[in-house]
Amino acid sequence: MKKRSIYVASSWRNAHQPSVVLLLRAAGHVVYDFRNPGPGDHGFGWSEVSDGHDVPLDVPRFRAMLAKPRARDGFASDFRGMDAADTCVLVLPCGRSAHLEAGWFCGAGRRLIVYIPPGAPVEPELMYLLGGVVGDEDELLRKLDETGGAR
Repeated sequence: MKKRSIYVASSWRNAHQPSVVLLLRAAGHVVYDFRNPGPGDHGFGWSEVSDGHDVPLDVPRFRAMLAKPRARDGFASDFRGMDAADTCVLVLPCGRSAHLEAGWFCGAGRRLIVYIPPGAPVEPELMYLLGGVVGDEDELLRKLDETGGAR
């Protein structure tokens, strides 16, 4: 089995994300976990830079949140994880950030695998043809073992 460096892109709300990280690590892969990117670091959360009024945001307030050192540190940590990885596993369902991360991998010529866990809602998305779509853990591990580039 080829060992890979993997960036797991998903959502904080996705209950499958932690088990996917554990599965991939147990298979011997190096995995970046945005929820726990390093010792004592439990990932970036918008509440860390918010003024307490969540939504709707206006552009000046959003820019001010993005400019805060904690937001920049969170971005830098996740981007280092992306840059170090040869493969992105997009775990559905997820939102905008994870899809931007997956798009970055495709644009960088790196591998993308879209994982739809059993029971997860499936919405059709044509651009998932940029990567392989898998539907269970065994299929995910087999796909990771395949040789090949971005697609």
